[in-house]
Amino acid sequence: MDQLTVGILHPGSMGAAVAACAATNAAAALWCEAGRSSASAGRAAQFGLTSVASLSELLDRSDIVISLCPPAGAEDLARDVAGHRFAGVYLEANAINPERVQRIAGLLAPDATVVDGGVVGSPPVGNKTPTLYLSGPVDASERIEALFAGTAVRTTVLGTEVGKASALKLAYAAFQKASRVLVALAIGMAREHGVDQELIEVASRRTDSYLAEPQYVAKTAARAWRWGPELEEAADALAAAGLPPEMLRAAASALARWNDAKDDGELTLTDALDRLAQP
Repeated sequence: MDQLTVGILHPGSMGAAVAACAATNAAAALWCEAGRSSASAGRAAQFGLTSVASLSELLDRSDIVISLCPPAGAEDLARDVAGHRFAGVYLEANAINPERVQRIAGLLAPDATVVDGGVVGSPPVGNKTPTLYLSGPVDASERIEALFAGTAVRTTVLGTEVGKASALKLAYAAFQKASRVLVALAIGMAREHGVDQELIEVASRRTDSYLAEPQYVAKTAARAWRWGPELEEAADALAAAGLPPEMLRAAASALARWNDAKDDGELTLTDALDRLAQP
């Protein structure tokens, strides 16, 4: 494994930390600086990633490429990679529905081998240990398992069918993220009638209730720009399975009211509820 090089296509908060874990067992972890922001450059430097000037150089040098980007850009990114005829292992680890993963596999075939991936958990920093679920060809999945062996990123292989890992990721996100939206709506309604503290007190009597964690509403607002598109992807997956998607689309619509709070670490509960109440 020390002879392999890994490339990360978008060093966001999750991607940069995951790539840093991969670098533990690889010769290098590369990222492409072209068109990226100073924030991306800062994250890449923080996690010790090696900069290259172009996507072409990254693909030429990488044996394994990890795609971790906002859901909307996943297919365009894969199309760019396909245009360079990348012939290594392509880990499609975005929060997209199984049908899109399968389309991406088709875009990259026959040159690259696509492994479907789904990351469940927080970025692997500060003792956090997310799980990377994998599904795809056995040999390629084994290479990715070896890449993360002994790191803070745990791996679990679900089988050889591309789409299984993404289905699991979206099924979990559908519950976890929509539940956080319901918390914000419940507290917002209670606050309108002056009983928000009483609501939180009632919830605190129950075990493992998200409603007893009002402080997380501000975190939800700051992450809404990412969570909303994930819930739209989950809604598409529900529709494809013959299940009603309306609940998740409504949750995504609520999250959209927080889009201007992108990554705002100073947001308070009051601020978040005020923004939620503005159409």
